[in-house]
Amino acid sequence: MEYYVKSVIPIIESNYENLTTVEKSIADFFIKNQEKSDFSSRSISERLFVSEASLSRFAQKCGYRGYREFIYQYEETFVEKNQPITGHTRMALNAYQELLNRTYSLINEPQIIRICRYLKRAGRVFVCGLGSSGLAAREMEMRFMRIGINIYSIQDSNLMRMRAVFQNETSVIVGISISGGGKDMLYLLRESHKSGAKTILITARNRGDHEEFCDELLLVPALRYLENGNVISPQFPVLVMLDVLYAYYVEQDKSRKEIWRGDTLKALKVEKRQLK
Repeated sequence: MEYYVKSVIPIIESNYENLTTVEKSIADFFIKNQEKSDFSSRSISERLFVSEASLSRFAQKCGYRGYREFIYQYEETFVEKNQPITGHTRMALNAYQELLNRTYSLINEPQIIRICRYLKRAGRVFVCGLGSSGLAAREMEMRFMRIGINIYSIQDSNLMRMRAVFQNETSVIVGISISGGGKDMLYLLRESHKSGAKTILITARNRGDHEEFCDELLLVPALRYLENGNVISPQFPVLVMLDVLYAYYVEQDKSRKEIWRGDTLKALKVEKRQLK
């Protein structure tokens, strides 16, 4: 049984800030629409009081060749939701399921493989974030350190700026920010990119200017677009994406990495026995 369906909605959401006012009105329609209807360019242009050229530009900004390609995928994946959500448990589980569907829609396998290649070749990896993103950065450090990556997490703004001085072409810098902001983290990414380091930003917002200093923009779903997004931890979409990245990385030279992971567990057990 197929549980996940490719959807254009997360793609619209991640590019929303790059749209003009007219294009945002088009985006709002497709994000909120829950009824099957005539989605032809002529019908939608009349319904939204926009030109067919605006529909085409909107589709292109979302990464499609034109409106026809965009609407083909929109119609292909359109699911009508007739049953209301009842009960707190069902509400939370449905929100998580929707978030997983949107994560699946944003997964770019060639990009994941490239990032795994960067991590494998890196002399040092620094992953940084503040608040809940800082917790996700710490989690990434703990997991990837155990499979042989020389990785450090940074949750302090001053350290981010100081670390920017020492990066070079052997470094990989991973920034985590759902909003795509954080001047100190962006400073680290920008300065490290100038020094030749590989830079990766995990975010829910494609601001356009990120590509100037980020080798990879790893998009995650934005909680603010979910009907019940306020019940979900802001770390969750990032952790799901990190799990995907971890799974791909472990698959490369899997036996060796499983040995390393096992050795770290043994090391922890030895320490606990010594403390006793």
